[in-house]
Amino acid sequence: MNMIELRRLKAFVTVIEEGNITRAAERLFIQQPPLTRLLQGLEQQLGVQLLQRLPRGVRPTEAGNVLFDEARTLLARAEKLSEAVRRAARGEQGHIAVGFTSSAALHPFVPNLLRRYREILPGIATVLEEAGSGELMDALIDQRLDAAFVRSPLRDIPGLSIEPVLQENMLVALPPGHPLALADPSPLPLTALANEAFILYRRPAGQGLYDAILAACHRAGFSPHIVQEAPRLPATLSLVAAGLGLSIVPASMRRLGGDGIVYRAISDADELCAPLYLALRHNQQSPIVSRFRDLVTEALGEEQRLAAQ
Repeated sequence: MNMIELRRLKAFVTVIEEGNITRAAERLFIQQPPLTRLLQGLEQQLGVQLLQRLPRGVRPTEAGNVLFDEARTLLARAEKLSEAVRRAARGEQGHIAVGFTSSAALHPFVPNLLRRYREILPGIATVLEEAGSGELMDALIDQRLDAAFVRSPLRDIPGLSIEPVLQENMLVALPPGHPLALADPSPLPLTALANEAFILYRRPAGQGLYDAILAACHRAGFSPHIVQEAPRLPATLSLVAAGLGLSIVPASMRRLGGDGIVYRAISDADELCAPLYLALRHNQQSPIVSRFRDLVTEALGEEQRLAAQ
């Protein structure tokens, strides 16, 4: 049997609902003869009589009643399907995979943005992944991720664009009882750390921050004495708390708490900050990703306006 056209089913359902071909034609904004031909074509296609013609209208046969119930369900599903497709085309339905580094996830901007995105676009299913910057970039290239918040610029990667989002201060994380933790809480110059043992996160996991710390120390006239490297920033803080050394971390890392870790600000003169970037694939046509990027821009604009007040 050939597939039944939806327009024939819609015509049939409308006729049954109105009980009159003339009124059904008016509701469908067509003339009566074309409507009659649609009904006749449907009966011919199915090989059964669907309507009984009455002096003042029509009513369904037993076969017509069965078709009426099934057709209404099918038309409702078709309408939902059409609306779902239109919503997807507008970037309002579908899914998006977003990655972030562990330190990016701790900055209030990222969780606040994801929460707002879910509230504005509840039809979008969001898949989240935490990894190092390099791993996130690989996932973007392999199309396992659609967007990622990273700390490293990692520019000139074919197929990817890196857009700056914001910058935050960095802090010195000190173990309990360290002399610098007990001193004046005013901002520390990096030169005060020249003879200290440093704990940093491995460069492949945090190239941008690792390189920024080393460059700032070199500008201050020394090379940091790195005694331990950790795979992730949270692990770095655990080693600091254990007294193995100090570290320099984004200010948002203090949200993790820690057993007595003391944080000291760094002198502005050292120009050390932690950037946050949004990484995307070049020429990405997905309306869902476009909406996400637009929301990042809007949220950042709101933060800047609030900061200026």
